[in-house]
Amino acid sequence: MTTRTPQDMTTRQTTRAVLFHETGGPEVLTVEEVPLPAPGPGELLVRVEAIGLNRAEALFRAGTYYYPATLPGSRLGYEAAGVVEAAGPGVTAYAPGDPVMAAANFDFGVHGVHAERVVLPEEYVVPRPDGVDAVTAAAAWLTYSTAYGGMVEAGGLRPGDPVVITGASSGVGTAAIQVARRIGAVPIATTRGEGKRRRLLDLGAARVITTESESVVKEVRRFTGGRGARLVFDAVGGPGFAELGDALEPGGTAVLYGWLDPRPATVPMNWPLTVRGYANGAVVADAEGRARIAGFIGSGLRDGTLAPVIAETFEGLERITDAHRLMESNTHTGKIVIRV
Repeated sequence: MTTRTPQDMTTRQTTRAVLFHETGGPEVLTVEEVPLPAPGPGELLVRVEAIGLNRAEALFRAGTYYYPATLPGSRLGYEAAGVVEAAGPGVTAYAPGDPVMAAANFDFGVHGVHAERVVLPEEYVVPRPDGVDAVTAAAAWLTYSTAYGGMVEAGGLRPGDPVVITGASSGVGTAAIQVARRIGAVPIATTRGEGKRRRLLDLGAARVITTESESVVKEVRRFTGGRGARLVFDAVGGPGFAELGDALEPGGTAVLYGWLDPRPATVPMNWPLTVRGYANGAVVADAEGRARIAGFIGSGLRDGTLAPVIAETFEGLERITDAHRLMESNTHTGKIVIRV
């Protein structure tokens, strides 16, 4: 890996970034030198210290995300933690030296933050909580903002509510267990096999259901004394989404935030219930929404009730292909991070 001095990093007019010129597997990813403009009005130049991977980036790279890549030379990456190096005209909320995180409210084909340095509009960043290191911060924002926004803001989760969390070993899934615990709800985690049961229980799941050998509906009903869960927080979608509705109490809410199953989602028919599709970008695009989420995440990281689960940390942007291969193996629990 090439080593550069701080002087190099602040005077060069280019930077190294992750790009891809065609959709496909992890092998299409490259690290290339790209132009780096000076920050304009309302913009920040950020030196990236660590990046976090998300399932969305693998889908985007493969051409199966909900919006297309900007080819050729598409950028990549929603999540990064770094330090402000320069602020453009009109920026008053940030100054050089401020630790920040990417707010993941942008088209990452254009503004992708998987790079050594990036220029972003100030509304695309949020402050990094005091004392939080870059690796932890790179693993925190998108997972916890999705979990909090989807379960609390969209789903209305309250203390005491049982909540079914599907895909619970993912980055968002592990964050959702912690968010539910932090507000006093009761997280019921689902995972495909037995291998991750113990880990999910250790993270705070009140009950773990292995979908290869157990019925989600039957086990949720058994655990809740026959009533059902107040909320389902689903990463999968597809035809199985309808069955999850049967795990809800009358008048419960099913929040669909992902589509790991690319087939059309089937709406549950056990009315009355509420079905919501959750898009995290819609919440964090609003300044008040970002402030609420940043306050929740920051306080949780500081008091230790939120602690990102990091599956593996890679060193250097050159490991981006390896990191994507690990993500697609589905053998990890938690977030994958690259230290830049």
